[in-house]
Amino acid sequence: MAAYGLYTHIASNKFRSMLLLAGLFALVYVLVYAGALVAEVVINGNETVAYYLSRAFSDLLKAAPFATVAAVAWIIIAYFFHQSMIDAVTGGHDVTRQEEPRLYNLLENLCISRGITMPKLKIMESPALNAFATGLNPRQYAVTVTTGLLKALNDQEIEAVLGHELTHIKNGDVQLMVVAVIIAGVVGFFGELFFRLFTNLSWSSGGSWSSGSSSSSRSSSSSSDSKSSGGGAIVVIIIAVVLIVVAWLVSQVVKLALSRSREYLADAGSVELTKNPDAMISALRKIENRGELPGATSAVMELCLDNPREGFADLFATHPSVQSRVDALVKFAGGHDPGPLPPPAEEAEAPEEQQADQQDAPPPLPQGPWNDAGSRPSPPPVPAPSPSGTSAGNPLGNPIGNPKGNPMGPWGRH
Repeated sequence: MAAYGLYTHIASNKFRSMLLLAGLFALVYVLVYAGALVAEVVINGNETVAYYLSRAFSDLLKAAPFATVAAVAWIIIAYFFHQSMIDAVTGGHDVTRQEEPRLYNLLENLCISRGITMPKLKIMESPALNAFATGLNPRQYAVTVTTGLLKALNDQEIEAVLGHELTHIKNGDVQLMVVAVIIAGVVGFFGELFFRLFTNLSWSSGGSWSSGSSSSSRSSSSSSDSKSSGGGAIVVIIIAVVLIVVAWLVSQVVKLALSRSREYLADAGSVELTKNPDAMISALRKIENRGELPGATSAVMELCLDNPREGFADLFATHPSVQSRVDALVKFAGGHDPGPLPPPAEEAEAPEEQQADQQDAPPPLPQGPWNDAGSRPSPPPVPAPSPSGTSAGNPLGNPIGNPKGNPMGPWGRH
């Protein structure tokens, strides 16, 4: 499907995403087939590879309705309770206009300008700089922002971040990502279940599979049968392991394809909403390497504006790098890149160095109304007495501060 311009790219991306999700759902049946292979070997370990493959396929046809019902039930549960589960992990809570007027007004203005339904606004108590959108329908849509993001970004940068998340909602990215995470969770769950089953199985000397806790083993009728049948069972087990590994890897790659390709479009959509590419670039630079949510699962981090977690050789990184996103905004939106900010570790060390310099510096010299900085304090001037014992500036003839008329000298009364 050819794509020309932003909107056709969005439509093309949605079409490809639906195909990927359909393939992701098919992975559930691949796992069921792998489980059927293992079950047939456990039941009868004295058959050939062709026998196991045909028996496992017939088992798949019988188990397919149950697998479909289980997968659909999993999706229905996640459909209604995924937001509660995410809030339980992140600690996000709803806020009103009275509680966060600045953030609420920025989000409301963006929604009004484009006729978008106002999503729920949530705040997460965390020093991390990040935000994410969730929901599967207009009544469930929500945008969660961390308190660290509110403190570190100005109004224009926060508006750009909110525009990014609204674009995810507008383009249908949030629904697809949530469904992809749900189905990938099913694949991961069954994959881990089968791997645990493999670790509890042991190959007996008679050429059959038995549970690791069982002390008894079957004996084969002849040594030739055990060699041939044992080889077939081992081959089938290897096939099952390969299917499970491939299914898990494909589920992860599908999630990456859904996430990575959409971050560029969400950045472009934010620029379209705010007409300010520099604000989006500045927000990305401030968020870079500062978005790690402590205690959040990988599924939650995949929904965030930036995911600093990287996989092996960047293969399983769910988000493109900030540098590549900034380069795209500079190239296609005409923004200006201020350059990456210093790492958070260096920023934390800078205030400590300033405090150490202040402690080592000498104390400041005293200052007062009678002396300038850098000079020693001197006593206030004393009026010179006249020959009659009175001050020159006192026409009454009494010394200043001496109502009894006692003679005064430069150092006090005589």
